Amino acid sequence: MSGLAVRAAASVRSPRGRVPEGVPAALDYFRDLLTPFGEKPDEELLSRGPHVHHRDLVDLLVADEGVGRSRPELAIVAHALPDVVPFTAVAPHLTEQLGGRAVNFAIGQQGLAAPFTALRIASAYHRSGRAAEVVIAVLEQTTLPTPFPLPLPRETSLTDSAAALVLGASTGEGLGFVRAHAAGSAAAALGRELGEDGTLLVLGPWVTEDVPDHGAVHRVAPGSYCTSLWLELADHWQEWQRDFRRIVLCDTDPRSGRSHVALFAATGG
Repeated sequence: MSGLAVRAAASVRSPRGRVPEGVPAALDYFRDLLTPFGEKPDEELLSRGPHVHHRDLVDLLVADEGVGRSRPELAIVAHALPDVVPFTAVAPHLTEQLGGRAVNFAIGQQGLAAPFTALRIASAYHRSGRAAEVVIAVLEQTTLPTPFPLPLPRETSLTDSAAALVLGASTGEGLGFVRAHAAGSAAAALGRELGEDGTLLVLGPWVTEDVPDHGAVHRVAPGSYCTSLWLELADHWQEWQRDFRRIVLCDTDPRSGRSHVALFAATGG
């Protein structure tokens, strides 16, 4: 069976927020969650956030024609930060918008590794014959109960954002997913992927170390924790597919220090 290739993609940046709702209940939940760690929720911080829910991000992604017409057998939601209000199941909501027949689940608690894990799972489902088409939605909302626990520069703030990839069987010309893996540093993770002509290296905003010399490099601007690479891929995959034979995406999780890489390559031709 052929591998998965990108069929459509969509991105969302800084959508309009909503009036806060469910904050008292959420505060009780966050108090219970944070108290054992000697912390407490910041009610003012939580109240003044944009309150863009994961469901809102999903609805905006599905409004894109390329994503909205997909009828996948597998739908995966990947996120590094929690939803505004807990107790919500967003993967079933995504599935309902896309025909209602997909196996669905979310991947969290992995930092920016979550979308890379989603790609590996999608590829395994496809190879086993269980999913001819897959939708991966990478979501990030920024209304949090405590200050963001990452070393952001003072002038940098996170923005609500989301990206979706529609992946299907590779037929003819396209951009196919090859593999995703991780290592203890960006240089180590990239070692096996660079060196071939026609390769574009896309570096996420958290890669701060020196990486192997490479000709074509696209650096993603700061502004997100886990969506940055996927926003750029959603926006540029068609032009990158025309101009390069291989696309290497790399970012380093600032919390774990591990670097994650995904390789896409042109198919057909």
